[in-house]
Amino acid sequence: MDAPPLVDHARARAAGAHERLPGFIYGTLVVLTMIVVGAKAYPDEPGVVAALVVVTAAVLWLAHVYAHGVALSVSEEKRLSLADVRHLARREGSIVQAALPPVAPLLLAAAGVISTQVALWAAIAVGLVVLGVLGVRFARIRGFGTLRTCAAVAANLAFGVLVVALKLLLAH
Repeated sequence: MDAPPLVDHARARAAGAHERLPGFIYGTLVVLTMIVVGAKAYPDEPGVVAALVVVTAAVLWLAHVYAHGVALSVSEEKRLSLADVRHLARREGSIVQAALPPVAPLLLAAAGVISTQVALWAAIAVGLVVLGVLGVRFARIRGFGTLRTCAAVAANLAFGVLVVALKLLLAH
């Protein structure tokens, strides 16, 4: 007997989450970079830094949707349907969604709830935590054991720290 539709929906959601994982990782790395750039350019304006992060993520999302749309059209030798574009937009939307958790502390600082310095460090910390969680997610998808999961998390965190460190070094 066929599996109930709920199982098919669950599989479809899981497949969608898997294909969105790269966008979350990429988006988080871009967000961390933009927080560092924004903090250098606007050290006392957390709202401007938050806007810079969100606008950058949105522009990159559009660029990814466009680039993947062109690639899909060429590879499949067809004109894209609205459903194709929606699928690409939803999949690449993880780039913008990755900006949301680190932006929260910046918005709290813009509202005067916390200091700008605390918000900037909290935004970077949140971004690194997200990278750690994404490392765990990747490891679970791949069926890794504890040691390999720790290695995946460490690799994600190391890459995030490297991106932030390089940006700090190049910005001076």
